[in-house]
Amino acid sequence: MSVLAVSPEVAAALATGRPVVALESAITTHGLPPPHHLETARAMETAVREAGAVPATVAILDGVARVGLSADQLRRLADHPAREKASVRDLARLVALGGTAGTTVAATLRIAHRAGIRVMATGGIGGVHRGAAGDLDISADLAELVRSPLVVVCSGIKAVLDVPRTLELLETLGIPVLGLGTDRLPGFYLRALPHPVPRLADPAAAVRLVRAQAAWGWPTGLLLTVPPPADLALDPAEFEALLAAALAEARRCGVRGPEETPFLLAQLASASGGRTVALNRALAVANARIAGTLAAALAVAP
Repeated sequence: MSVLAVSPEVAAALATGRPVVALESAITTHGLPPPHHLETARAMETAVREAGAVPATVAILDGVARVGLSADQLRRLADHPAREKASVRDLARLVALGGTAGTTVAATLRIAHRAGIRVMATGGIGGVHRGAAGDLDISADLAELVRSPLVVVCSGIKAVLDVPRTLELLETLGIPVLGLGTDRLPGFYLRALPHPVPRLADPAAAVRLVRAQAAWGWPTGLLLTVPPPADLALDPAEFEALLAAALAEARRCGVRGPEETPFLLAQLASASGGRTVALNRALAVANARIAGTLAAALAVAP
């Protein structure tokens, strides 16, 4: 039984050694409100192309796990009335029952790895949720980076999570976390957090690092973190106040589990007058462009 449908463009690129970048689609189905959800997905694909690589947006459509979407398929995904958010555990069910879903980082990693893709881009990764010591609410993104080793270009860990504990778990799992042009971990909405990371001076250094990881047989994936655009990044004190209010509202409404992060993002968007939406979009597109540049450089023989 074939579980993947790879688009002709992506299949041709993989067969001939051309660079390909996987793009997650939960940002389209659950991460951003209309019309930003579809506009951002298109802009991410354009950024990858402009960098010299082929975009491969990953999603589940009508029970088919797809790697690379047409313009019509992307529109259908964005506006599908029964779209879900799929992690790894959901893939078999959605395929068997004909479901439609945007894929999280974890599900995108699994599908992209099976297709033979080595680079993906997203806004931020999941991690350990605040208060997870009591209920073990930990994103599948972290474990999947061990099973499906790709380079993930992102702006760090989603800022609504427990960042220190997520970093500890990443270290335990042996997953390298590096900063492109920064020696402090980016904070998704913030330029830098008080957590040091090894600094890579430029994309050329990132290429050397990825090739070294490949020489070790890809023991795990790795995170290449990029600060969000300086002109849109939030002030740390302002962000903490916004997040505290959003967390309080989530507790009041009893929101937990997979729905917590989308709920918090929506609360932050409303409270910030839409600034977090603009920032989320900008950093996702910037990360897609860097991922395209990296994939294109890796496709050239050293």
